[in-house]
Amino acid sequence: MKRIPLTAEGAIRLRAELENLKGVRRPQVIAAIAEARAHGDLKENAEYHAAREQQGFIEGRIQELESALSLAEIIDVAKLNAGSRIVFGASVELVELHSNDELRYRIVGELEADIKRGLISVASPVARALIGKHEGDTVEIQTPGGTRRYEIAAVSYG
Repeated sequence: MKRIPLTAEGAIRLRAELENLKGVRRPQVIAAIAEARAHGDLKENAEYHAAREQQGFIEGRIQELESALSLAEIIDVAKLNAGSRIVFGASVELVELHSNDELRYRIVGELEADIKRGLISVASPVARALIGKHEGDTVEIQTPGGTRRYEIAAVSYG
């Protein structure tokens, strides 16, 4: 089986989501199904069908999280000691050379990636372009808008 890299923080967040799904959301949807059943004819009962659909989503997500956590290889980023070299778990500050726009990303496992929070998957094109580079290096990254050049302004861990 292929191991799934996760940061310690990512594993904590996924376990918390799993506990919430099992302890809060699953009982809520079971209660909603029971209540909808009490209303009679299930064929035309929109509440029942919506609750069953929600139950399917919750059960699927529980299975996905349990599987992922069982295969997780939790990497303690603080112990990596990679210095200025970019590896899994690195927080990276980039400066776009043309516009001087600044970007901040943290390279994490696929399951914990969330671009809105600046968490990018280790398998993403941006992360692949950054891995192995050092603070002060210039890197070219392919984007939908074309090739962009960035200077790696800072690399940190923890």
